[in-house]
Amino acid sequence: MERGGEKGGDKVPRFRGKKPRYPLARDVPCWPCSVAEAPSPVGAVGTAGGAVGTVEVVGDTGNAGVHLAGCPEQLRVSRQERYYRSFRRSRAVHSGQSVRPASGRAHRPGRGEGTGGRRMGEVLELHPSGLWTFAHHLLADILGLSLLPEDQLLLHRRGVPSQLPSLEDRAAADPDGGSPLPQPRFHVNINGFLERGRDHELQFTVGNELFHLIPRHFVNVPSRPLWYTVDQTPVLILGGIPEEKAILLTDTNFKDFFLVELSIDSCWVGSFYCPQASFTATIYDAIATESTLFIRQNQLIYYFTGTYTTLYENNHSSERWVRVLANECIKRLCPVHFHSNGSEYVMALTAGKNEGYVHFGTITDGLVSFKLLPRDRSVCNAILVDNCSITWAVFIAGDYNLLMLVEIVGPTSSKYFQVVSYDLVSDYLVVLYTIPEFIPDARGLEFLMILGTESYTNFPMVPKGMSYNPYNNLLLIWGNFLLQSFNSENFIYLADFPKELSIKYLVNSFRGDMAIVTENEEIWYLLEGSYQVYQLFPSKAWEVYISLQVLQQSSRYAPNETMVTLFYEDNKLYQLVYLIDNQQGRLVKRLMPVEQLLMYQQINNEYVLERQGSHLTLSFSNFCPFTVMRLQELPNPQIYTRQERYRAQPPRVLEPWGFHSENSLAVYQGLIYYLLSLHSKYDKPYAEPVHDSTWRWWKNKKQDQEYYFYLASNWRSAGSVHVDMTSYEKIYDLKAENELPERIFLDKGTSYSFSVFLTARKPEVQHGPSFQVLSPVDLAVVLADPDCIEAMVKEKVLVNRNSVLFWVTLSDKRSCFDQGISGHHLMKTSMLVNVLGSSGHCFQNTNRGPRMQSNLMVPVLIGCPPGKRLAFDITYTLQYNRVQNKHYFDCVKVDPEMPCFLFRDIFYPFFLIQDLVTGDSGSFQGSYVLKVVGGGPTLDTIKEYSEEEIYRFNSPLDKTGSLIWTTENTTTTEDLAFNIMSHNSLGIEWLCLENSPCHDTIPHNIFAPEFFFKVLVSNRGVDESTYCDYQLTFLLHIHGLPLSARRAFLILLVSASLFVGLVILYIVCCLLSPYMVKVCNILRWKINSIIGLESSYTYSTPSDSRAFSRSGTVSWRSSRLNSRVVYKGAEENKAET
Repeated sequence: MERGGEKGGDKVPRFRGKKPRYPLARDVPCWPCSVAEAPSPVGAVGTAGGAVGTVEVVGDTGNAGVHLAGCPEQLRVSRQERYYRSFRRSRAVHSGQSVRPASGRAHRPGRGEGTGGRRMGEVLELHPSGLWTFAHHLLADILGLSLLPEDQLLLHRRGVPSQLPSLEDRAAADPDGGSPLPQPRFHVNINGFLERGRDHELQFTVGNELFHLIPRHFVNVPSRPLWYTVDQTPVLILGGIPEEKAILLTDTNFKDFFLVELSIDSCWVGSFYCPQASFTATIYDAIATESTLFIRQNQLIYYFTGTYTTLYENNHSSERWVRVLANECIKRLCPVHFHSNGSEYVMALTAGKNEGYVHFGTITDGLVSFKLLPRDRSVCNAILVDNCSITWAVFIAGDYNLLMLVEIVGPTSSKYFQVVSYDLVSDYLVVLYTIPEFIPDARGLEFLMILGTESYTNFPMVPKGMSYNPYNNLLLIWGNFLLQSFNSENFIYLADFPKELSIKYLVNSFRGDMAIVTENEEIWYLLEGSYQVYQLFPSKAWEVYISLQVLQQSSRYAPNETMVTLFYEDNKLYQLVYLIDNQQGRLVKRLMPVEQLLMYQQINNEYVLERQGSHLTLSFSNFCPFTVMRLQELPNPQIYTRQERYRAQPPRVLEPWGFHSENSLAVYQGLIYYLLSLHSKYDKPYAEPVHDSTWRWWKNKKQDQEYYFYLASNWRSAGSVHVDMTSYEKIYDLKAENELPERIFLDKGTSYSFSVFLTARKPEVQHGPSFQVLSPVDLAVVLADPDCIEAMVKEKVLVNRNSVLFWVTLSDKRSCFDQGISGHHLMKTSMLVNVLGSSGHCFQNTNRGPRMQSNLMVPVLIGCPPGKRLAFDITYTLQYNRVQNKHYFDCVKVDPEMPCFLFRDIFYPFFLIQDLVTGDSGSFQGSYVLKVVGGGPTLDTIKEYSEEEIYRFNSPLDKTGSLIWTTENTTTTEDLAFNIMSHNSLGIEWLCLENSPCHDTIPHNIFAPEFFFKVLVSNRGVDESTYCDYQLTFLLHIHGLPLSARRAFLILLVSASLFVGLVILYIVCCLLSPYMVKVCNILRWKINSIIGLESSYTYSTPSDSRAFSRSGTVSWRSSRLNSRVVYKGAEENKAET
C-alpha cells in the first residue's frame, strides 16, 4: 500500500494486491534517529552503528508499560503477544508471510523510511526457517541463552497493564530550565481483535474492514467523545458514523486506524416499555477497556472481548459480539475512566420499566457481569418522588460511591435536577445537592459561590452530564453552565462560560486541565483550580494561527474540515479532523495548540498604543507576575515515579558498511525479548547478592568477556555480530530533568521535596530597619486531601537577584490508608503548585513552541509503591546463625540455592526489603507473623496445610501437642493466636511435637531425617512502619530431626540384637574352629580316597590282569601313604594341644 499523508500523498490509498489501512497525514517523513548517550533514551534499532535503545517498564498500580526509544515509527506490542508485526521485511525461506505494520496490514516502505530503502523502527517477524534459524543458533552460540520456541521470539510484555498505544514525544528541559529537547518514545501494544485466517492474512474478529472513507460519514457530522479506561486501553474505538454499524478502530491513538463494519445482528426490539420512534444503524456509544469493547445501538448493548492469552490465566475471548441486557431498554452508556480493585467498570442507564435504576457492569479477567443498582428499590422510590429519570452517572471507585444526576418531574410538570449519592457497600442513598432551576446572575464576576441567597436570571439551568477527577476530587456538572465542587456539596458557578451555549461533552486530561466541546462544535478550555474559561475555537487567536499554518503550507489544515473527536494523549490535546482538500477527504490527527492560542488571545486583548513624539508606539501588557520560573533541587525521579528502566543497546555489527542487517536485528530482538522475560519472571524468595534481573544472565559469562572482546576486535565474532555484556543493565541513577515527575508515590511517612525559583517582574523595595523586597509573587500549594497529605513551604527573598526561592515539602500524614499489596488499591490525590495570578498568563518559549508555566499539577498516589518486595536474607541469616550457634552444619548434599539448618540449633531468620526500581536493599525492621503453611520430607511430598492445621502447628494457644516451633517472644497478635516476630526476635526453636507433621520422620538413608517447611511471612495488621502488605512464601530445609522415643527404642533394640548376635557368632566360630578344621580334613581325605579309588577302576581291563595287579598295588601303596600322612598330622596336632 502506498503511504499517504506525505506531500502529495493525500489521495485515497490504492490497492496493490493487499488490503490497505488508512494512514494519517504527516508533515515530514520519518527522520533518521541520532545516536545518543545514556541515560538519554534517544536512539533506534535500525540506525547505523549502535544507537542506544532503552526499555522502560512502568510499575504503575499494577500496570506497567514498555517504552522503546527510537524513530517515531510505531511498534505496538501490548501485554499480550497474540499478533505480530515486523521490524523489517522477512526473507525467511518458504515463510509465505510478509511484513506487517502496527495494525497487521501489508506495507510498502516509502522514501526516507530508513537505511537501504527500508523502514526503521519496525518489528521483525521470525519464522522457523531461514533468518530465524540463523538468529537462534547465533544467540545460542554467543550467549548460551535458553530461548522460547521459534514462533515466540518477539517483543512482548507480561504482568503490568499496557499504556495507551501512542508515540511519546516528551520534552525534557535543559539543565538551566530553558528550551526542552525532544525525546521520541513509543508504547508497545497489540491489537487483540485480529486473528490470522486460513490464508494467513490478518482479519478482524469484530467485523469486516471497510476500505473507503466516504465523505458523508464525516462531513457535517457532529463530533463525539472518545471513551476508554485511562492508561489501560491498547485499542480505542469511536462510533457515531451516521446510518452505519461501523466504528473507527485504532491501536496507535489514531496515528493510523481502521474503518470496521461490525458483525452485529442490529435487532430493534420496540415495545410498550421501550418506545422507539425510529430505527438507526448508528453506533451511538462506544467504550474501550483493556480487553473488552462495548457499544450501544438503539436500545441494545453489545460487548466483545479480545484475544489476550497472556493477560489472563484463562482465555475469555469472544467469538462474536455478545448482546447483554437484551430485555432492557438502555438509553445511554456512561464510562468509568479509571480501573480499580483489579476490575474495570461501565454503566448503562435504563428507560422504560426499569427507569430509575443503573446497570453496573464489571469487567474482571475478561469476564463481564452486570448488576442492577440500587439493590432494593429504585432511585425514585428512595428520594420519594413518583417520576424521575437518571441522566448521567459517575462511579467513584475509591469510595465505592455512585453519583447520579437525576431529573425529577414535579406535580406541576416542572422539572428540576438533583445529585444523588449511592453507597455500594452500605446500600445507602442520599440527596447531595439540588441544582438551581435558573442560572445565577454573576453580575460581572468570574465565579459565584452558590449559597442560596444570590439572584437568578430567567435562563433555565439544563444539566446534561457530570465529570469527576479522582485526583483532586473535582466534580463538574455541565449543561448550559458549569458548576464545580471539591466536596460534592458546595458548588461554584463559573460565569465565564456563556449561558447561551450548551456543552456536549468534556475531555479531561486528569492532570489539571480540560477541554469543553459545545453542541455547535465550539472548543473551550479550563484550567482546574482557576475560574476563567477560555474560548479556543472559533476565536481571533484561531484565525491568526490558521493564517500562519496556511503560510507554512501545512497539510494538517484545510478550508473545509469537520472535527471528529477531541482527546488527550500524554497531557497534550489532540484533534481528529476530517479534511477535504482538492476534492479528496482524509482523517488527520493534529495537536491542538492551546498555548499558542492563549498567547495570541493575551496579545490581542492587552495592547496599548502610546504616542511618543510624532509616532505611535505599540506596547503589550504582560500579566505574568514573574519573568523566570525554574524548578531546582529535584530528587532522582525513579524512587517516586516507580519506573524500572533497562539499558539495552543493539549488538555491534562487524561489517565494513556498519549498518544493521536482518540478522543483527533478529539477535537484538531476541535479546530484548529475553530481557523482558527475565524482568517478568524475577520473583525469587531468596535474596540474591544483586537483585537485578540481568545479573544472573551474565554472571557465568563475565570470565569470558575479554575473550569475546578479542574476537570482536579481530572481526571474528560469530555471525559478524558482537554483543557487549555491559550494554544490558538496569538503570538506577536516572537524574531529574528540572521538571516535576509524572506522578508521586508516597509510602507511610515519606516525603517529596523540591524548590521553586521565581524572578519577579516588578519589585517593590521597602526601606527601613530591615531592607527587603516586597515580592509580588506568591506561591500556593493546593492539596486535594489535606487530611492525608501536608505541604510545608519556606520562602527566602533574594534581594540582589530580584527573586524569591520557595522550598516545598510534600509529606504523608500516616492517616488515610491501610496496608495493601505493592502497587494495588492506591489512594488517588494530587498536589497543585500555582503562582497566584498567573494561570493562563505565563508561558515559556521553547524550540518546540510555547509551554505553559505556573500551574503544575502532580498526581499523588498514597499506599504501597510498586516494585517493593520482601525477600529472605539467606546470606545474613547464615552468617548470624553461625555466630550465635558457634557452628553451622549444612546438609550432606549441599544445595547452594537452598542451604540447610540444623534442627537443634536456634533459628534466627532475617529479611530484606528490596526496591526493584532504585536498587536499594535494606533489612526489614518491621514486625511480622511467621507461619508454617506446608511441608513434607521431600520436595515432591510437600503438602499445603488447612487453616485448622496452620493454627494448630503455629499458635502458642494450641493444646493438642501439634506445635512445630516456638519462640521466647511474648508479643502476640490481638487475638493471641500467633506470635509477632521482628529483626530483634530471640529466634525460633524447632519442636515438632507428637501430633505435628514433622514428628517421627522416617529416614530414607543412614543420615538423619530431613524436612522441608513451607513458611509464610506477612506483616499484615502487625506492622505500622509501612503501608505495604508484604507476603513472602519460601521453603526452609531443616535436617537432623530427632526420632520419636518408640521408633528410637525400636531401632536401638534391633541394632543391639544385631550386635549381640554378631558377637555370639564370632565367639562360637572361634571355639569351634579346630574341630571344624579336623572335620574338614577328614572329609577332604575321604573325598580324595573316593576319587582315587574311582580313578584306579578307570584304568583296569579284564584282558590285562597283570596290569590290573600292578595298578592295584600302586593304589594300595598310595592310600597307605596318604593315611600315614594324615595320621602323622593328627599326632602333631594332638601334641600341640
